[in-house]
Amino acid sequence: MQGKILIVDSIATNRIVMKVKLTAACYTVVQASCVKNALTMAEIHMPDLVICAMTLSDGEAADLCRAMGRNPVTRQICVLALQGSGDAASRVALLKSGAQDVLPKPLDDTLLLGRVRSLLRAQNADAEWQLREDTSRALGLAEPDNPYAEQGRTMFVCASPGTAHSWAIQMRPHLNQQITQAAPDTLMQTLQKGALPDTFVLILPADREPAQSMLRCIAALRANAQTRHAGVLVLQTKPDAEIGASALDLGADDLMTAGFEPAELSLRLKAMLRRKRIGEQMRATVRTGLRAAVNDPLTGLYNRRYAMPYLAQMAARARDNGASFAVMIADLDHFKRINDKFGHASGDAVLVEVSDRLRGCLRKTDMVARIGGEEFLIVTPAPSLAQAQTAALRVCDAISSSPVNLPPPHAPVSVTASIGMALCDPERHPAKDCDGIGEALLAQADKALYAAKGRGRNQVKLGRPAA
Repeated sequence: MQGKILIVDSIATNRIVMKVKLTAACYTVVQASCVKNALTMAEIHMPDLVICAMTLSDGEAADLCRAMGRNPVTRQICVLALQGSGDAASRVALLKSGAQDVLPKPLDDTLLLGRVRSLLRAQNADAEWQLREDTSRALGLAEPDNPYAEQGRTMFVCASPGTAHSWAIQMRPHLNQQITQAAPDTLMQTLQKGALPDTFVLILPADREPAQSMLRCIAALRANAQTRHAGVLVLQTKPDAEIGASALDLGADDLMTAGFEPAELSLRLKAMLRRKRIGEQMRATVRTGLRAAVNDPLTGLYNRRYAMPYLAQMAARARDNGASFAVMIADLDHFKRINDKFGHASGDAVLVEVSDRLRGCLRKTDMVARIGGEEFLIVTPAPSLAQAQTAALRVCDAISSSPVNLPPPHAPVSVTASIGMALCDPERHPAKDCDGIGEALLAQADKALYAAKGRGRNQVKLGRPAA
């Protein structure tokens, strides 16, 4: 099934008709007859969408929206209200109460199903980002709107510059956003000349053919990496259910079918901007989490979790293209003495400085990771043993080149490192198990490291190639 929908209507016949339409489209349908019953059913069944009649036996659709919004269990469920009359004031009141959209009666099946698909698509995308409420609060995603937040930017896309300009002026009392305009034919070129908008309003002309042609703008915005997360609202100057449904299926976030109404457009744009801001915060949080998952928090180098799969990938590439590479394990000499004598803050300062020196002496094609307390793993392409040895000696020299500054009042301290190295020769490692090759190379490098320590430290020792 495509999703679960709760129908709320006090008239049984209306519920049955709606259920037949939605069931035929492969949706699971549950029903409720009043506000109280709907709240219970929403908690029990956790539908993806609620479709609610304007007037119920014990209240209004707005009452249901507000009650669901107060309940942490149901506040994330979308509500689509069905409006008996087409006045703008009642639509605005429903949107303010928390409804995601309002469709006028009599319902057009094409537009209804298109809006259902659009709302469920948005709901499913949001569900992938959902966090526990306490986690959301900790990340600043559950806070009320900040009136001093960065001003949003909206672009009116319209074939008539005069109309766009006039409507932008009428929006000023309702919307504290920067509004620009562009023609449909030059939209993507216009975007290259200034700051990117957060939301777009595509104002469709009354004539069907140019209106259909203008829908290509949606596909262009969604295909562009810089605008794919922007909000897109389609405003029809003449109702057309088929074009409206096509706009939603192409990726429009919202649709206004009854023409321009400043208060309603303002509410919808604010909702889209709020959702875009939350999405940006979520994506930034995920990027931060990904970096934390693969980077050492102290030094910024990669950690073991990243390094081990990388080593396996290098072994696979070497097997496929015949190129060899070197694996080095560098361990700081007498690091425990620094911690014991000067404290852990000094030890951390040494690790940070050594990491910076490693970055400075290695190439972009080399990988360096902190895999233990004072132990570093380096994987570097090395066509020959001589080149691998040169790279290892360069690492040794970089670490010991000058004393490392410690936090006051301590004087700088000299630091050296011992390095164990192993060379991967694809001709000697034809095995299919690339993870096995990586582990064997690590074992050889580790054994060579102990040999370097035993021979006086601050030197490179080559291990025998892994069999």
